[in-house]
Amino acid sequence: MKTQLDSRSRHLLRALIAQYVRDGVPVGSRTLARQAGLDISPATIRNVMADLEEIGLVTTPHTSAGRVPTAQGYRLFVDSLLQVEPMDSEELERLGLRLPQQAGTRDLVGNVSELLSAMTRFVGLVTVPKREQFALRHIDFVPLDPERVMVILVFADNEVQNRIVRTRRSYSPSELEQTANYLNQNFAGRTLVAIRTQLQRELHEAGNAMQRFVPVAADVAETAFAPQAGEQVGDEVLVAGQTRLIGVQELSDLDRLRELFETFSRKKELLQLLEGCITAQGVRLYIGEESGVAPLEQCSVVTAPYGADGKILGVLGVIGPTRMAYERIIPMVQGAAQVLGSALSRASS
Repeated sequence: MKTQLDSRSRHLLRALIAQYVRDGVPVGSRTLARQAGLDISPATIRNVMADLEEIGLVTTPHTSAGRVPTAQGYRLFVDSLLQVEPMDSEELERLGLRLPQQAGTRDLVGNVSELLSAMTRFVGLVTVPKREQFALRHIDFVPLDPERVMVILVFADNEVQNRIVRTRRSYSPSELEQTANYLNQNFAGRTLVAIRTQLQRELHEAGNAMQRFVPVAADVAETAFAPQAGEQVGDEVLVAGQTRLIGVQELSDLDRLRELFETFSRKKELLQLLEGCITAQGVRLYIGEESGVAPLEQCSVVTAPYGADGKILGVLGVIGPTRMAYERIIPMVQGAAQVLGSALSRASS
């Protein structure tokens, strides 16, 4: 599509989108002639607009003589006409100072979703890292009854989880204490998956110096160190600022707005969309129908993966109307991903 546009058409499309994003009303030829800074007549602009409309980059609302960009027009604008300046080091430092200091991972992630919403005036969302991605720092066992044990897991980022597991037989407090000591001495600094795999391997190796503790550890770890299937979708993605979309003119249809809020409430489609971005190199942008989520057809989704210590942990992003200032929103999403990753690296060091 890029090759179909000459420099004048591209300039006018960029000017039309800038004007429409700023004012939110269809842009007429006379207004565009004033804003574009080109020495051409409104009649010439009308001809160019007719050509852009024919190839699907702009459209004419039935109640207006002016034109507005389509999702395809925004896509071409973002891909080839938009100039984005990333946040500089001072801006990133100020942004980082808005995060809570010495907070746990979930508090940091929740704060970033709120921060994204406040900065953009749209919806902020962040996926919560799975516990299995973090190394274990310390473990304790608390017997509850003959066949139930509370497992207290302290992770490298100082998050604490309590998991109750049912064991194959009853273990004495002494057995559990010695097993916890064995795990802390030999497995601290590894992920739960790695520990579980190693314990299963050691269980079948004869002559292990600590063989008497391995069956106990393997029994408890079979459940305690496994991915937590019972987690709810709502625990995996945090959404903030949904009500900011009320009153946005492009989303004023009540039925559409209700479907949109139901999507925010369910979160399942949002989580799937974000998880599809986890391998993206930098920002990924969905405009209108590109997201594949019907209630988001009038919205754009700007996402970026975040991570710490070279490991991708999740995805954050912003949902707003397609009429958004992409040159402003994209650097904010990039910057939020950077400062969250830095904060998580500090938390786990």
